[in-house]
Amino acid sequence: MRPLIVLAGIALASCTRPAVPAQDALANELAGFVAGAPQTCVPTSPNQNLRVIDARTLAYGYGTVVYVNHLGSDCPALSPYNSVLIDAQGGQYCRGDRVRGLEPHAGIPGPWCNLGDWIAYRKG
Repeated sequence: MRPLIVLAGIALASCTRPAVPAQDALANELAGFVAGAPQTCVPTSPNQNLRVIDARTLAYGYGTVVYVNHLGSDCPALSPYNSVLIDAQGGQYCRGDRVRGLEPHAGIPGPWCNLGDWIAYRKG
């Protein structure tokens, strides 16, 4: 009976997909898009999708324009599975605005980090 358990474990392990590295996920998302010049600010809109790619990369928007922000360094608690909090002023996300992550059910957000420039990627 023991060999069957080991074989079942091997069969299950071979069916799982490996996690896609964040940079590969970003490359897949931006396939067919062309990068523009860096921008200091981007307008916020309630129907846009702000998401974490990895601990130092955020993406915002969808469709024909996706904005990408590369922070200067890793920001602890920024993860694709956490909520994103941005301390934005005036209806725009701008370089220097503070951002941090909040783990589900944790109640205590991570440390503040600062946004960098936004790069607009437009459908080519």
